[in-house]
Amino acid sequence: MPDEISDLKFFCTLVAAGSIAGCARVVGMSSAAMSRRLSGLEARLGTRLVTRTSRHFALTAEGQRLHERAVRIMEEIEEAEAEVTARADIPHGLLRVGVPSELGRKRLAGIVAAFVEKYPDVTVHLTLSDAGLDVIDDGLDIAIRAGMPPDQGVMATTLISSRRVVCASPDYRARRGLPATPHDLLKHDCICLLRRQRIFNEWVYHDGKVRKEIHVTPHLAASSSEVVHDWAVSGHGIALKVLWDIADDLKCGRLIECLTSYTWEEIVLCAVYPSRAHLPSRTRFFLDFVRQALRHRDFVT
Repeated sequence: MPDEISDLKFFCTLVAAGSIAGCARVVGMSSAAMSRRLSGLEARLGTRLVTRTSRHFALTAEGQRLHERAVRIMEEIEEAEAEVTARADIPHGLLRVGVPSELGRKRLAGIVAAFVEKYPDVTVHLTLSDAGLDVIDDGLDIAIRAGMPPDQGVMATTLISSRRVVCASPDYRARRGLPATPHDLLKHDCICLLRRQRIFNEWVYHDGKVRKEIHVTPHLAASSSEVVHDWAVSGHGIALKVLWDIADDLKCGRLIECLTSYTWEEIVLCAVYPSRAHLPSRTRFFLDFVRQALRHRDFVT
């Protein structure tokens, strides 16, 4: 087993260096020795890990998979060693975080920067995407998302909850008026979110204690929550948005809340992470930091 771990460490160093010669400089050995070690690793595994010429160095598909797993294994080893040293409770290392684009830009980017300022031994790579990031497929340590994940193979913890708001711009109100009841939405231009060709046009609300839903017909639909937001602000229609996305717009009058006599379905913001017996300290500290930073904001319910 020690030889296998040493091979994984070597392979991670090789990929980080970007070349045989670069790896040789890092470890203080000759390029020929590094090349022989790579060849030995490939022979042991029975597959080519790297395509290389005098000018080209690239991972094969098998090499890419091995590198992704090797990085995680080396991180686990580092964390295991840290648990029995004075660094056990000092966050350090690389943390890969994925967030929805609009939420990341408006609410989380500043929190991430503040976290790194407080814990300078941590490096955060922040991925913003509306594609629905997956902690496993996208190689993330944490994926922050709206709603609990359907996948039971991961862990999830709730950060905050917030309510949804039906909203429109003053320009839209002047041009079309505002709905008096949810059923009136059927006569208005509605803007919906689009994900993987599914249109989210079922808007759920509570009339007293009765849960109801209205199926709106979208005038516009987009896969980007920021585009949906911009269309609403520009007066192109009525949107159902989460309060954490539009709280500032409501305050300054760019958007108007509609149908305030009805309670629209709440949603949780949760953090998803791979199921592990022992979370790295950087992950635990980051989750606590984000939760504390968000809990007293005016968009939290």
